[in-house]
Amino acid sequence: MRVAAIDCGTNSIRLLIADISGNNFREVFRTMEIVRLGQGVDETGQFHPDAIARTLAAVDLFAGEIAKRGVERIRFCATSATRDATNRDLFINGVKDRLGLIPEVIPGSEEAALSFLGATRELIGHEAPYLVIDIGGGSTEFVIGNQEVTSAISVNIGCVRMSERHFKSDPPSKSEIAAVKADIDAAISQASAVVPITQAKTVIAVAGTATTVAAAALGLSEYDRYAIHLSQISLKQVQEVSDFFLSLDRESRSNLGYMHPGRVDVIAAGSLVLRKALEATGATSFVASESDILDGMAWKLCE
Repeated sequence: MRVAAIDCGTNSIRLLIADISGNNFREVFRTMEIVRLGQGVDETGQFHPDAIARTLAAVDLFAGEIAKRGVERIRFCATSATRDATNRDLFINGVKDRLGLIPEVIPGSEEAALSFLGATRELIGHEAPYLVIDIGGGSTEFVIGNQEVTSAISVNIGCVRMSERHFKSDPPSKSEIAAVKADIDAAISQASAVVPITQAKTVIAVAGTATTVAAAALGLSEYDRYAIHLSQISLKQVQEVSDFFLSLDRESRSNLGYMHPGRVDVIAAGSLVLRKALEATGATSFVASESDILDGMAWKLCE
């Protein structure tokens, strides 16, 4: 069956088209647009008109790809920013007009379960229980389990939210970094009361923040998802990369060959979320996975 999964987060909107038959998964097409749908949502509680326009322009592109590739089933999930925005209907109705379906505004618990499924379904050679850390733009999910999820939580420490809330200087000041760390530590403490993060045998981190940190740790000259996927990145490397990103100004970050333009403004805060989360688990490394919520959505479409 040919399926399409669309994941619309706070920072990016992504499309995966895949052919799935039984346990066989074949990626047909995958793409991403950085649209910053969550622009200002943490401060105002509403979507900015420009953010809606950018996102719906990307949906137009995705609709064209879906139409020409003979997709049989579609699922569209919206996450943190859409959960928080009081004017979400403007966005939801725009998607309905373009795709003929109403996007699901999924709770953090379902977001976590789908990310876990995507990250672990084809994982081989790593010991369970698995802890999946999914750092998004608005929120970060912590989810642990073996074959199935045993506990999960979503907390509001995404890379866009932390950047907009705390970083006013370029590069960020020591006091701004300290404020972000305090915010992150409080959220991780909340998460660890629900999810036993220190019990994981394998920590897997998914989404653009984690894979960009992996690209830096691996010394890549340009972003290469095949080199990044399932790479093992040590805590020491994460700490070094985080310090590196925090020391750079915007222009220096944008000149890094592996840096997506849409991550330039949020990667420093995002790397801090990853660093603090990994330190809190007690793990000495994490596995960087390019398979995430999109893959989980696609698998679920065929159940």
